[in-house]
Amino acid sequence: MTATDRSLELINTAAQAAADKLAHDVIAYDVSDVLSITDAFLLASAPNDRQVRAIVDEIEERLLKELGAKPVRREGDRESRWILLDYVDIVVHVQHSEERVFYALERLWKDCPELELPADAKATRGKAEEHARVQAAEADQEPGGEW
Repeated sequence: MTATDRSLELINTAAQAAADKLAHDVIAYDVSDVLSITDAFLLASAPNDRQVRAIVDEIEERLLKELGAKPVRREGDRESRWILLDYVDIVVHVQHSEERVFYALERLWKDCPELELPADAKATRGKAEEHARVQAAEADQEPGGEW
């Protein structure tokens, strides 16, 4: 069994919305062969809680406006560290970068086929690592407390 055309349409629209809001490391997996509850997972991350919320809001708005899709469930709003949007056909995970590294969902689903995504979404690969390097470099350049 493979992801349906509807699932692919939802995944691609959600991936583009995430990329437009500067999500990091957007990737999607066809989990239809191993899960009976959904066809595909979309994973995305952001370096802070505020951006996690912005990405989720954009995905919800775009899927509703363009495809008439509303999530049946939204979890994780309180802390905005990992927000899950369940559209039945697909499940979207938007995580704070720290949660993304800790939970490593890619490792869990690595045996599932990766889905083709829009070019903008593919271009987000490696952004979390790049962001971490920039942050570390900036922290090293800030004046220290030693005189």
